[in-house]
Amino acid sequence: MPASASRGGQNFDASGRGSASGRAESAAQRVTELIESLPPGSRLGTKEEMRTLCEVSVGTFNEALRLLQSRGLVTVKPGPGGGLFSAEQSPMVRLGNSVLALDAQQNDVADAVRIRDALDPLLIEDALWHASPADIAALREHITAMERALDDADPVAFVHANWRLHAAIAAISPNVLLGSLYTSLLDLIEGHTLSVLPTGEQPLAEYIAQRHELHRALVDALDRRDRDEALRLIHEHNTSPAETH
Repeated sequence: MPASASRGGQNFDASGRGSASGRAESAAQRVTELIESLPPGSRLGTKEEMRTLCEVSVGTFNEALRLLQSRGLVTVKPGPGGGLFSAEQSPMVRLGNSVLALDAQQNDVADAVRIRDALDPLLIEDALWHASPADIAALREHITAMERALDDADPVAFVHANWRLHAAIAAISPNVLLGSLYTSLLDLIEGHTLSVLPTGEQPLAEYIAQRHELHRALVDALDRRDRDEALRLIHEHNTSPAETH
């Protein structure tokens, strides 16, 4: 998907410069075009050189740089000879109708995702028995954070909020070993994730909206102590074509 295209429902005018976010997107597109003409790992220049090339303010370029980093396109290296570099090719791990772009350890992350999925039903069973009203309220706060990321069209923030929800479910379990193992797996996955990208099979915004609804329904089922529905949803979560995380 070209960086200049509409993302997550955000609209840009024909020049991409109709707003501050549009100017940042336009600058990100210009750097992306430069990256595409160079081998991975190439030095692009200093931050100031790139800002001058894009003809934008410092604040706008900082936002453009944030976009480029969130998409796994640019790395920043400090010190002499440092500056902005096109990112090395990232390994990928599939996540339903999206993929995680990783910095390294592709096999370790893929294994961690599989083990984490296998532990989910155990943690849901514990949450059904042990979740207090305060626990449910805390889970709903994470659902709200996921909704904010959905509204902001920020898939990286959405996935991180999603993982925090799962960590909170794990924390409800009285089984310390199970909770510790699960959160360690989440930390491994999160620590190596650079960005979240679409696969092209479904618009990423649509996919994320579906995942938000599934997690909201899961928390509702936990609140009702509806075991059959909660286990059905966690099974759908981990085995459907849109297997989310």
